[in-house]
Amino acid sequence: MKEMLRCPNCNSKDIGKIGSHQFYCWGCFIELTVNGDKMSVYQVEEDGTLSSLDDLFFEEPAPQEIHAN
Repeated sequence: MKEMLRCPNCNSKDIGKIGSHQFYCWGCFIELTVNGDKMSVYQVEEDGTLSSLDDLFFEEPAPQEIHAN
């Protein structure tokens, strides 16, 4: 049996599928992309664009966020 997807932000199970690997949380209105074991989390902006929230949920820093002095 497939495990029920839960929102990493609000822990809701009220998740809707909006694409082959894309989901939407009706509890806190964020979009989730799941590809295998990797999940990305996005805030949907007023103009419909997506802003990544991965830095708030996942420990690994994204390569573009690493700055050398």
